[in-house]
Amino acid sequence: MNTALQKDAEHTLIVALQQGDAAAYEKAVREYSSGMLAVARFYMDAASAEDIVQDCWVTVIDAIEKFESRSGLKTWLHRIVANRCKNKLRSNKREVNTDFSETLDPELANRFNASRRWQQPPRLRFDESADVLLENGALSDCLDKHLSALPENQRSALMLYEAHQHKSEDVCNILDVSASNLRVLLHRARQRIFLMVETFQESGEC
Repeated sequence: MNTALQKDAEHTLIVALQQGDAAAYEKAVREYSSGMLAVARFYMDAASAEDIVQDCWVTVIDAIEKFESRSGLKTWLHRIVANRCKNKLRSNKREVNTDFSETLDPELANRFNASRRWQQPPRLRFDESADVLLENGALSDCLDKHLSALPENQRSALMLYEAHQHKSEDVCNILDVSASNLRVLLHRARQRIFLMVETFQESGEC
């Protein structure tokens, strides 16, 4: 489906939702729940993520009437989920605050010079394709471990932008960060993943 048809179909769905059409609501749940759950899983455990998404759909019933289409429906739904997760984390006092200062993590600091450029770049081998590398179960497990250890906003930014291929503008809307802050989040997350892959390729250890 081309972009124009997608927008027309989305507009039709939004109008139906705003009119309280039960069939449209069921269609929206089927179409968007998996993406909403993926966003929630960036912040919460599996069971909590499912609860968050269910709660958000209840919110959507009332909030859709005020939806003004300034962003896509998917982006709007994902931002509702992200905000609900952040509020939940705040209430549990488990939110990891994002620091956008120039200070690098201790593990990374000695790899950069004063201008924040690689002084000692990762020694990555590219004789194997990405698909072959990811077929390595140990590497996949190691990647999951390091992704889980990233600060929440770094992990969310990396997964939304790289894995789910959201546009940077949409990621900024979902995470409620500026474009410059998104670049910082992605840069730091990629640095840590590069170093993880380097260590794995050199030693086979995570």
